[in-house]
Amino acid sequence: MAKAKSAYSCGLDAAVDVVGGKWKPLILWALHDGTHRFGELKRHVGGVSEKMLIQQLRELEADGVVHREVYREVPPRVEYSLTELGEALNTALLPLGAWGDTFMEQIIANKTKEPSA
Repeated sequence: MAKAKSAYSCGLDAAVDVVGGKWKPLILWALHDGTHRFGELKRHVGGVSEKMLIQQLRELEADGVVHREVYREVPPRVEYSLTELGEALNTALLPLGAWGDTFMEQIIANKTKEPSA
């Protein structure tokens, strides 16, 4: 589990602490359209390992962004959804996604170009 931070230098520091990393924004986006079971999330977030998905979901849950509902049935069923805080965070991430869509080709070109000597 992530260590609790006692203070943030600014709002961006707090936001990046919650959503930082490769997988968390993708998990949040996968949950934007509603509740999903673990297997559904794994399919939506291509390339993530089970271990990493579990870890990231636990951190998002600890931050109050994701709600985990366990149904006591056989076999057990677990569903994940966004909390009100998570929905607000997803709304804040929309402009970032739009920026990525707009400049995706340029970003890819920059990453594949040879470094100048």
